Amino acid sequence: MGSYLNPGSERFQTGLRSKIYVDKTLLIARVNECVRTEQKFICVSRPRRFGKSMAADMLSAYYGCGEDTSALFENLKIASAESYRKHLNKYDVIKINMQVFLSATDSVDAMLARLKKFIIYDLLDANEDVRFRDEEDFSQVMMDVYAVTKRPFVVLIDEWDCLFREYAHDTAAQKKYLDFLRAWLKDQDYVALAYMTGILPIKKYGTHSALNMFMEYSMTDPGNLAEFFGFTEDEVRSLCETYRMSFEEAQAWYDGYELVTHSMDGDTHYAMYSPKSVVESMLRHKFGTYWNQTETYEALKVYIQMNLDGLKDAVVRMVAGGCVEINTGTFTNDMTTFASKDDVLTLLVHLGYLTYDSERCTVSIPNREVAQEYVNAISTMDWGEVIRSVEASRRLLQSLWDMDNDAVAKGIDRAHEEISILQYNDENSLSCTINLAFYFAKEYYTIIRELPTGKGFADICLIPRRLHADKPAVVIELKKDKNAQGAIDQIKRKHYVKALEDYRGNLLLVGVNYGKDKKHTCVIEKMVV
Repeated sequence: MGSYLNPGSERFQTGLRSKIYVDKTLLIARVNECVRTEQKFICVSRPRRFGKSMAADMLSAYYGCGEDTSALFENLKIASAESYRKHLNKYDVIKINMQVFLSATDSVDAMLARLKKFIIYDLLDANEDVRFRDEEDFSQVMMDVYAVTKRPFVVLIDEWDCLFREYAHDTAAQKKYLDFLRAWLKDQDYVALAYMTGILPIKKYGTHSALNMFMEYSMTDPGNLAEFFGFTEDEVRSLCETYRMSFEEAQAWYDGYELVTHSMDGDTHYAMYSPKSVVESMLRHKFGTYWNQTETYEALKVYIQMNLDGLKDAVVRMVAGGCVEINTGTFTNDMTTFASKDDVLTLLVHLGYLTYDSERCTVSIPNREVAQEYVNAISTMDWGEVIRSVEASRRLLQSLWDMDNDAVAKGIDRAHEEISILQYNDENSLSCTINLAFYFAKEYYTIIRELPTGKGFADICLIPRRLHADKPAVVIELKKDKNAQGAIDQIKRKHYVKALEDYRGNLLLVGVNYGKDKKHTCVIEKMVV
């Protein structure tokens, strides 16, 4: 075994020995379907700390011929797959972390020279009986090895896109790197599989399509790999049972990435969770912001404060719990080329700061943990009106519990005045104002926004999570140019919303009206259901 050629299974064993290991080995079965076919080029992009490197370690341990790893997999899910034995330890694996080579050099030329030199060293060392035509020609060395061994290569490249992040403005370096990957991998018989992982999908360069042979799986289009992008709901539920943690709280903190797999049998929807955050919360027995700690809020701040028309309005609406329509098709898959707010928002999807609904073509903030990162970033920007509304939401929530009609109405007035961009020109704007005004309710409640009916504004339902069962449930009915009591009466006529059918306990009915005098009025009634 070498450092890069058949590096062994130790890194995979480290994962297996960890206190929490979630079996994702069925990914192997999906990848096996592509080995030595026209679909053998796979690029998987997902956010940092979403298990990309662990997947590469697993594939290396499975495919590499340097050792018999059957004992590692025999009790895992892949062992029952039909293709399991067919590909187990049958290939020469070349596994590299591109970030390691980039960090050790000061130019793309030096990086590529170092990479070729080190891999060639392993190939020559492991194949002393092979006669090489040119020991300095990277691709030719691999051809010569394959000609003798008849054993093709599985090439695993982790952090493939790091150069696009660190050489973000150097298009010449980026193209040189893409051309290297194309020459190394494309149309080469010695490649049985090329599997790359990164944060960004493959860079688009107009007609320059250096890596057009790759099938891409990303946060906007995960294909049939969706269930392997993070932890699924069933996996998180099982961990919560094992560690005696509230699954409902885990949902509020870490759920929200909605991925879809399309097939002839129909669509399968996956509620995806951040693996880093779930593992940390289970081991520490405390819910908190863990994924965020791997990068400062400054990274998010750079993008949301860009001077692109409509971007601030979109961010404020999402902080308030809403969603925003976007077109992901114009994004060029880099971190510098932004023609519109849609390009910025698409990047934030790939970075994990937003989730993309592929059916509605909308984006939103996925969960409480990520929402806190937006608040952290906004608190250091010149968006003082937004952060003041967020900070005032604690007092407003208490006024709601105290059933102080006037205080609630005045609090909503202040929120609306502060956030002047949320004009009441559509049925979602009043709802956005209310959600931002009651931002702090996320601490205790699951917040459900119903769709507009065309006969008024959307209901907002606040359902207390089990750990906060002492708080009352809340149904808010919103009206414009009518009256708050009429909103209360409508709630009663509707017999509440479906989301509260199984709720038992204290319930606050809240009617809010925005009148022609540009002021809000509020009526609050209490019930026990």
